[in-house]
Amino acid sequence: MVRSMREISITSIEGLLVGHAENAQAKTGCTVILAPNGAAASCHNPGFAPGSRETDALKPANSIDTLHGLCLSGGSAFGLAAAGGVAKYLREKGLGVKTPHLTVPLVAAAVI
Repeated sequence: MVRSMREISITSIEGLLVGHAENAQAKTGCTVILAPNGAAASCHNPGFAPGSRETDALKPANSIDTLHGLCLSGGSAFGLAAAGGVAKYLREKGLGVKTPHLTVPLVAAAVI
């Protein structure tokens, strides 16, 4: 008997928003996943020269347990700068970790 599998995509997960932009001339792009209410996250950085931002904060031993955005980009190390725009957008919306002085969205990024 063959069982049918239900197709599930990341956009079918309640509470997540996904967007993508590309620069055809530069042959690069960026995909962003937002979790406005926060999401539990962790990561593993394999390879000899991983390009990443805020991924160390996601290690289980650290006190950070909520991610507000994930930015997957091309463009080598320059692609990581896209996460700054994502963090700025989330902060303007009042989303992130509340500190005594400001709200800090945690946006992890990787060059893929």
